[in-house]
Amino acid sequence: MSSRFSSPRRLWSVVLAGGEGTRLRPLVERIHTDGRPKQYAVLVGSRSLLRQTLDRVAMIVAPERTVVVTTKSHSPFFSAELSEAGGPAPVVQPRDRGTAAGVLLPVHWIARRDPHAVVAVFPSDHFVADDRAFMAHIADLTAAARRHPERVLLLGAEPDAPDTGYGWIEPGDELERRPEGALRRVVHFWEKPTLETAQSCMVRGGLWNTFVMVATARTLIEAGRRSLPELTERLARIAPLAGTGAEAAAVETAYARIATANFSGDVLAAVPAMLAVSRLPAIGWSDWGTPDRVIATLRKEGILPHWLRELAPTA
Repeated sequence: MSSRFSSPRRLWSVVLAGGEGTRLRPLVERIHTDGRPKQYAVLVGSRSLLRQTLDRVAMIVAPERTVVVTTKSHSPFFSAELSEAGGPAPVVQPRDRGTAAGVLLPVHWIARRDPHAVVAVFPSDHFVADDRAFMAHIADLTAAARRHPERVLLLGAEPDAPDTGYGWIEPGDELERRPEGALRRVVHFWEKPTLETAQSCMVRGGLWNTFVMVATARTLIEAGRRSLPELTERLARIAPLAGTGAEAAAVETAYARIATANFSGDVLAAVPAMLAVSRLPAIGWSDWGTPDRVIATLRKEGILPHWLRELAPTA
């Protein structure tokens, strides 16, 4: 059986690879000595976190409809990773301005080319134990996004602790019941809440925000317009220059004038009425944002890369 599904119509993907990964840097520097950001690190097997993400996404999204958002300072690493002809397209930020710009810049890029696109957004630092089951769930969410084009569909993970390092989603009433699980409205969204709030949310059936989401490009742009109008306006000004020699300068000008903003805290938390959430099946998932999470996941899964064997005596 092929590991690739048929690609849903007009489905695009954005893979986020522009951050610096400062929390994971101590671990990455144990493995690599060239200063690479975490998305280019090989923590398990022979593929970088970014390459694992791209291979996973390619199960349902054609490579030519995948956009990798990166940052100019990472050029030595993304040039090698994204050199394949006909592969994912890089959208290069002049500098890192946070995940709000990191999501909205490539979504504007996609909307200029396909105004009716549905976009699935993926961080590039996640561990997934069952890629096929994970992407089958995303394919189901893509169909749901067409039935609910006014909403951003979030993928929520079952929490095992009141971890304040995650965003938290409190699900509400059902929007629809599906064999894969209910799609629910979102009552509240908290980005990295207090321990007391996380504990309370967990008791009420709250979910961790995986930062994987599916929505129409138009809806993502509208969520940005409602919560960060200045950022959205500056990104929209690039559109008339798209594909011309002036496009790079327009992006540079926009990034010189926008403030750093977080898509979860500054966009999603501001528009809960636009959100819906689907619970991720129990397939083995973790956000590898910190060394502790990476090590805990590998030990739970029984995976022992060479660097963890070397670290074991002192870990």
